[in-house]
Amino acid sequence: MSFPTTPAEARVDLSAIRENLALLTGHAPGAEMMVAVKADAYGHGMVPVARACLEGGAGRLGTAFVREALELRAAGVTAPILAWIIPPGEPLEEAVAGDVELSASGPATLDAIADAAAAAGRTARVHLKADTGLSRGGATIGDWPALLDRALARRAEGTIEIVGLWSHFACADIPGHPSVADQITVFDEALGIAEKAGLGGSHVIRHIANSAALLTLPHARYDMVRSGIAVYGLSPVPSMGDFGLRPAMTLVARAALVKRVPAGSGVSYGHLYVTDRETTLGLVPLGYADGVLRHATNRAEVLAGGRRRRIAGRVCMDQFMIDVGDDPLAEGDEVILFGDGSRGEPTAQEWADSLGTITHEIVTGIGSRVPRVHR
Repeated sequence: MSFPTTPAEARVDLSAIRENLALLTGHAPGAEMMVAVKADAYGHGMVPVARACLEGGAGRLGTAFVREALELRAAGVTAPILAWIIPPGEPLEEAVAGDVELSASGPATLDAIADAAAAAGRTARVHLKADTGLSRGGATIGDWPALLDRALARRAEGTIEIVGLWSHFACADIPGHPSVADQITVFDEALGIAEKAGLGGSHVIRHIANSAALLTLPHARYDMVRSGIAVYGLSPVPSMGDFGLRPAMTLVARAALVKRVPAGSGVSYGHLYVTDRETTLGLVPLGYADGVLRHATNRAEVLAGGRRRRIAGRVCMDQFMIDVGDDPLAEGDEVILFGDGSRGEPTAQEWADSLGTITHEIVTGIGSRVPRVHR
């Protein structure tokens, strides 16, 4: 397979994304499917992934920020999009004009959205967020009635339409965690308060389930589920296996330099790896500027020359080394950092486990120097 002019690429299999979406949809019959494509679709390339998901049956898309939603609109994506982090200074008039749905966690944000809608001569579509126990975005149950009252007042002016009531789990990826049931109880309480205030009915979408809840908590699916990491083929609950998901991304580089060195050669900064024999070293042109975490030093593995090889020595900004012993390796040969495991290569889950993190960080951290190649 030919490479582009760059020394590495992240290959994204859009058919895997569509297959994963079909599997997830089967777990949530009757619920609408929103796919989170924030953070450049978890590093997979936002616009191509969004199109693949909509082709695969997703009804809605989710982004963290307005600018991400507007990028999708500029690319011709017309499906409903929800943007849920609204710091001061966001281009709200442009968002309302582009039919981007917006989340409000408090009266100040709600007023900013409504004022932008009035300026744009449009009605903003708003999701009201309840903080049910994550203590992040959203109105606490004590502040929830005030947010509802403000929303009803702005709705009466015609500046907003309330289309969703939502929240987010803190520990849905930890089976049996007591906070999950507690959050559902609080969410139901918030929904009950909203219904008494006149915000019930089929026109208001209730949603709290992320990927983990979608797969493991049927009673948390309500009207819509929000799938993030699982769409990309990575398990939201690694302790329960992969759920039949197929990783969509393969991160590949080509060896830039291959050379023999004698026994006792210190490798890379700090000489944290020293060869114990005459051996062959390969230089892989990816580093921490590209998302290969520095603490992958002497830990993470790659596939090179048909075998797993551990990174040898300190990961540098633009490169790292591998020790292939006496096995053949030539400049230009492929080195697979992670993929779906079908060729014997490590998976993103293995990288996450070896580095003490989660797959989200592995795939979203891949830098902009690495082109995404969609197949």
